[in-house]
Amino acid sequence: MIYNSASRLLPAFLRDYVLHFEAAIQRAVDQFASGLPDNALVLDAGAGESQHAPAFRRQRYIGVDLGIGDAAWNYGSLSAMADLLALPFGDQRFDAAISIVTLEHVTDPQQVLREMARVLKPGAQVLIVVPHEWEVHQSPHDFFRYTRHGLQLLLTRAGLADLEIQPVGGFFRLLSRRLFNALQFFPGPLFVIAALFLAPPALLAPVFDWLDRRRDFTLGYICTARKP
Repeated sequence: MIYNSASRLLPAFLRDYVLHFEAAIQRAVDQFASGLPDNALVLDAGAGESQHAPAFRRQRYIGVDLGIGDAAWNYGSLSAMADLLALPFGDQRFDAAISIVTLEHVTDPQQVLREMARVLKPGAQVLIVVPHEWEVHQSPHDFFRYTRHGLQLLLTRAGLADLEIQPVGGFFRLLSRRLFNALQFFPGPLFVIAALFLAPPALLAPVFDWLDRRRDFTLGYICTARKP
């Protein structure tokens, strides 16, 4: 996939510009981790390859995943391989929890959020990231997309409070992403020709993102919440 290649080949500043959604997620995770005390017990619900574990070096990181999303992934670093619909932990065990672009892959997101809330201590902090305008991925385990209103409804029903839901970019960030996405449809020599036409507007489009003040055209949402 073109974005996997970009993450490996581009210099850091350009990678963060092109992969704006991924860069925003990493900043959010790092900021979330920095606000937690040493030795806090942190649940990563839907950890995949535990890519966010390094951010929690000062804490005790517990990565949980069912291990079916991507056959090419290495799930060997997980703390537990389990269904998020029934987490294998007692009530009020964790000091914090994250779930990063996972809720689109579960069959019952409301139940997953209730399970996360169940295992959190009162006052525990939560970081959730969900997609809004996103292509199908990890097929066939890809079921949902979320608006800010839908996410708010699910989190509130799960008993979480103090919600802060932020869109990650607007229409022009989304347009940039879609123009880069288009390159995957041009094989061989056509890729170079397509890149000459599509890459310049894709790189320019984010400059105008300030025009989309409502951010209804967004790649996804980053949300923080708290268990009362």
